[in-house]
Amino acid sequence: MTTVGIVTGAGRGMGEACARRLAGTVDVLLLVDRDAASAEAVAASLDDPAGHSRAEAFALDITDREGLARLAARVAELGTLRAVAHAAGISPTMADWRRIFEVDLVGTALLAEALRPLATEGTAHVYFSSMSPLLAGVDNPDPAIGAILDEPLREDFLDRVREAVGPELEQSTLAYPWAKHGVARFARREAVRLGPVGARVCSLAPGIIDTPQGRQEAAEQSSMRRLVEATPLGRTGRSEEVAEVVAFMLSDGASFLNGVDILVDGGVHAAVRDR
Repeated sequence: MTTVGIVTGAGRGMGEACARRLAGTVDVLLLVDRDAASAEAVAASLDDPAGHSRAEAFALDITDREGLARLAARVAELGTLRAVAHAAGISPTMADWRRIFEVDLVGTALLAEALRPLATEGTAHVYFSSMSPLLAGVDNPDPAIGAILDEPLREDFLDRVREAVGPELEQSTLAYPWAKHGVARFARREAVRLGPVGARVCSLAPGIIDTPQGRQEAAEQSSMRRLVEATPLGRTGRSEEVAEVVAFMLSDGASFLNGVDILVDGGVHAAVRDR
């Protein structure tokens, strides 16, 4: 049996770190990224010492349904889906509120929809959420809003969530935590859907991690600098530290870990939650 893994956002940052950590844990690793050149460079660097390819670049926008169908078809062609690390996403300074929801939440749901028929005993997924819903206080919303967030593939989803939350949702700094809270909710629901076939789904909430995207956010949001100062470990996290947690969550050693959101933040939420 040939085992197949997928890492999205694999061209840089935490996605690249996950790709490097997961290489060798499956027979073939598909590196998904909008930037084909970046994904190809990472794939080439993962060749084993004999020059055999262990990774394959796959250029894809995570919101492209047809592209996702091609991804699923490629997995089925190669073998059995074993591990999915979905790190692709955008942050508040990168887009407006609609695009943030489209990529971070709707894109997660589209990926899951495409891969769902491939789930089998031992398949494991990790979707990247964020600690931001905890800090923004949107992690326990009104049930009416929660019900809307739980249907990200409805055609009128964006209009419905904007009406439910209010005009403040058009601020990208608020849209982001709402979208990422939706990802954590989606992971829980997907865990229930896939459990009967023996597959698992969790989400992982990174804190402030030293990545190009994280540095871009820190440059424009002074609040992030204050959070680093409040972190009990006194520093930002490293992509490799997040990748280690992802690798465990996808491993057989985590075979009873399912339907939960794992916070990897150096303790900052613990430090600020009661202030």
